[in-house]
Amino acid sequence: MKKAQAVLLMAIILLCLPIVIHAKTILVIESYNAEYEWDISYKQGLSSVLKNHEILYFQMNTKNLPPSEHENRANLAWEKYTQIAPDLVILGDDNAVKYLCPKFAATNTPVVYLGLNSNPRYYDAYEKQNITGVLERPLLKRSIIFLKDIIKPEPDKILILFDSGTTSHVLLSEAFKGKKSIDIYDTSVHLKLIKKMDTWKETIINSKKQGYDAVIIGLFHTIIDDNGNHIKDSEILKWTSENTPVPPFCFWDFAAGKGKTVGGFVLHGKSQGEAAGKIAAKILAGESPANIHPVTGKKGKFLFSRSQLLKWKLVLPSNIESSAEYID
Repeated sequence: MKKAQAVLLMAIILLCLPIVIHAKTILVIESYNAEYEWDISYKQGLSSVLKNHEILYFQMNTKNLPPSEHENRANLAWEKYTQIAPDLVILGDDNAVKYLCPKFAATNTPVVYLGLNSNPRYYDAYEKQNITGVLERPLLKRSIIFLKDIIKPEPDKILILFDSGTTSHVLLSEAFKGKKSIDIYDTSVHLKLIKKMDTWKETIINSKKQGYDAVIIGLFHTIIDDNGNHIKDSEILKWTSENTPVPPFCFWDFAAGKGKTVGGFVLHGKSQGEAAGKIAAKILAGESPANIHPVTGKKGKFLFSRSQLLKWKLVLPSNIESSAEYID
């Protein structure tokens, strides 16, 4: 009897003990850099989910470096991978997936991608036994529809500005089917990809003269000057906010705020990181990547700058205001 009681007591003690999670090593290969606000945001999401594991980072810095150097950065990332032999790799955004998924597909290392705008098939990341992840689908058309409720009278013509980086070209192909203009509920929407700062400035300054009622700032991180030097994204955003003759909106949360844009229906990197972190946690717990289908990141949110709304004399309709968040 006493022996049975002792066994029962030991079982209860073991059940009450905290579960020990063996820390694993995770290598995050970022397409961009540690100062880029999108990366900062998605890494917060990753850390919040994977806080019991060791996370190491490598930045490919492809927003600041010319395309001719991207493959070399990918090779350095691969060297980092071979040196540390992580338990799992996370690839942030299209360039990391583009250059490294074909290599990882030939290994047994589990890989989770995030922020992928293109079709995984294009990057040898589809139906691979060790690769899965999170797709990023910017809410371009839905954002424009909501703008029709904010701008009064309703806009007839809207300009969307992107840089000429990889992600921008992918979005043009995926969301606009390669077209430079489309009609969305009687609003004419024009998309321009810009490489140089002088062209960006000229386009912004002449936007009202060209008949545009608003401008939506997409990506602007690969803009260069006439000498090929990279222009800081904060400088571009500040100049745009100060000089645009029409109200500026955005597709991503990092471009909303005082001295930036009004905001809009935006995507945020943290949710991408959280989604990728949850997939990684399942894999580290023993689930096969082959059994985890790629997912589309969490839908957008209304995010606005009070100072920018005031500057442009914009009033949010009740259906948007009731669910909106504010950056300032």
